[in-house]
Amino acid sequence: MRKADMTKAEPTGDDLVEMLAALANPLRLLIVATLANGRDYVSHLAREIGVSRPLLHMHLRRLEAAGLIVGSLELSEDGKAMKYYEVSDFSLHLTASALAEAAKTLTRPDPEKGPGSKEQS
Repeated sequence: MRKADMTKAEPTGDDLVEMLAALANPLRLLIVATLANGRDYVSHLAREIGVSRPLLHMHLRRLEAAGLIVGSLELSEDGKAMKYYEVSDFSLHLTASALAEAAKTLTRPDPEKGPGSKEQS
């Protein structure tokens, strides 16, 4: 499930794990909170949050992979390429029953392998 699909259906177990893992980091939570006020470009966002651009890029990639934000490249008036990010249209409503349903769709249920591992045959 990707960005546009987040509000159309409940996330799968794998999607939910990825989203919650991305939001579990305080800096990434701050990034989403900041972008909730409106889209912003990387340099300005880095100054607003008080982090380096390389560190911000790392966290933006993780949030984008989880479908929580979306980035777009645009040209400024002077022809400079600028990367803008904004919050994706997503909604998470966590209840015990919603978690139980999501857990049924996990493709990586082995806790020893971790949420990012692929099963080996």
